[in-house]
Amino acid sequence: MTDTTTTALTLDPIKTKHRAMWALGNYDNVATEVIQSLGPRIVEAAGIAPGDRVLDVAAGSGNASLPAALAGGQVWATDITPELLETGRQRAEAEGLEITWREADAEHLPCENGEHDVVLSLVGVMFAPFHQPVADELLRVTRSGGTIALVNWTPEGFIGQMFAAMKPYAAAPPPGASPGPLWGNETHVRELFGSGVSSLTATREELDVDRFTTGAEFRDFFKAYYGPTIAAYRNIADDPGRVAELDQVLTDLGDRYLQDGHMPWEYLLVTATRA
Repeated sequence: MTDTTTTALTLDPIKTKHRAMWALGNYDNVATEVIQSLGPRIVEAAGIAPGDRVLDVAAGSGNASLPAALAGGQVWATDITPELLETGRQRAEAEGLEITWREADAEHLPCENGEHDVVLSLVGVMFAPFHQPVADELLRVTRSGGTIALVNWTPEGFIGQMFAAMKPYAAAPPPGASPGPLWGNETHVRELFGSGVSSLTATREELDVDRFTTGAEFRDFFKAYYGPTIAAYRNIADDPGRVAELDQVLTDLGDRYLQDGHMPWEYLLVTATRA
């Protein structure tokens, strides 16, 4: 059994655009076909036990929420994009998992202070445009002694390099926004949380991706299903020459990382204890 809110968010133009971007394509295809193993990994790292009150922030279609519920957590899953939440709800229902789904902005979570034992985000909050308000909110909703667990792509890893490659072709970010892959930099994360945590451990790990056999196959998959890539192509849609350039840039990037059908995608795994 699952519970889904029907109350729509009132968002400013920046957040409205952000929500629309993640509704493009079908992110669940990325979640289930490429990065699914990261869900159990973050749940393991967070040490979720039966009965833990768990909040998954920027949950998407539930890549961390579902394994957290399987581990016995009482899970709330929040995301700014209702289309992703509905997909997650359907996935949970098919597996017989009880999860509460809520449409929410990561800067304004519908939770009381210290309400949750464990707060997760799996390559989710890293894409919120303004980092400090999100970090402050993660701290606010985690109880003293509770756990914050994050998986974020590193700037130097494959996805960080993909965003760097797409930057010249994408629309300009809003004023004051920070690049998402900065959440994959340990120093940056420590500065965001500051004295709000009593301990923080950060380790670089690699996801072994074996979904693609060529750089062109990777490019076409992300071009079809991944919101930020689709948005970059839409930004240059009236310039065939630039579209061809981006095609080649992403193909070359994929080919550079592919070795015998495998691609290493580096991420930073953070676990912290709320002060």
